[in-house]
Amino acid sequence: MHTLIYSQPYQLEDTDMITGEGAGQYVLRVRDLPLEDKPREKLLATGPEGLTPAELVAVLLGVGTRKEDVMAMANRIIREYGERAIINENNPARLAETLGIPLTKACQIVASFELGRRAYQQKAGKPVFVRTAAQAFAHPSGMGNLQKEQLRGLYLNSRFQVIHEEVISIGSLTANIVHPREVFRPGLEHGAVAVIVAHNHPSGSLDPTMADEAVTAQLRQAGAVLGIELLDHLIIAGETYAICNEGKHT
Repeated sequence: MHTLIYSQPYQLEDTDMITGEGAGQYVLRVRDLPLEDKPREKLLATGPEGLTPAELVAVLLGVGTRKEDVMAMANRIIREYGERAIINENNPARLAETLGIPLTKACQIVASFELGRRAYQQKAGKPVFVRTAAQAFAHPSGMGNLQKEQLRGLYLNSRFQVIHEEVISIGSLTANIVHPREVFRPGLEHGAVAVIVAHNHPSGSLDPTMADEAVTAQLRQAGAVLGIELLDHLIIAGETYAICNEGKHT
C-alpha cells in the first residue's frame, strides 16, 4: 500500500503520424502536408510560438532518414523521450542509442538545447528550491505520462536549491537499469550535497516494487559514502506520486 502526499520538509544530515489500419498503413510525410502546415513554412508564417515542440524539432533536424520522415522522427523523439527530458539531455550518444536516430541528429538536438540553456542561465532568473516531496514532484512535469520508464535526478546544494537536473537512464515499458555510479556522477560533477531521484511507472501503478525498494536502499548507502544524501525516491504515475523507501513505502 502507499500513502500519498505527506510532504514533510526535507532536512539534511551533516555528513510518426499514421492513417489507416493493418498492413496498408501509410505514414503521412512532410511533403504530403499542406504548405501552411509544413514546419519551416509555418515557422516563417507564424513565428516559433506557433509551432509545437515536435515541429520545432523537425525544423532543427531538417530532414529525416530513408527509414523515417523528419516529422515522424520528431514526433517520436518528443513522445518517447519527453519534452522536459530532451531539453536537459547532454549526452548525444545516449540520445542516439535510446531513440535509434543518427548520432549527427542527436548532436544537433543537444547543441541546440545547450545554446538555449546558456542563454537562459545568463538571464536574471529566480533560483528553484525544493524542500518537500510535493515540490520535487512538481519539478519533472509530464514525466508520469511517458511510455517508457525513465529515471531522473534533482541535485541540490546545501540551501536546497536545484543546481542540476539529469535524465539518468531510460528503460523499457516495464523496467529500468539503475547504477549508483550514474546517479551520483552528476552530483559529484556539480558539487551537490543531496539528490532526489524519480522514476515513472508506465503501467499507472504507484505501488513500489521490491526492486524499487532495493534500489532505494542501495542508493541511500552509496550516497552516505559519497557525502550526497538521498532525500527521496519518487514513483510517478499520471499526475500523482508515491514515495518509495527501503522496506516500506509512505
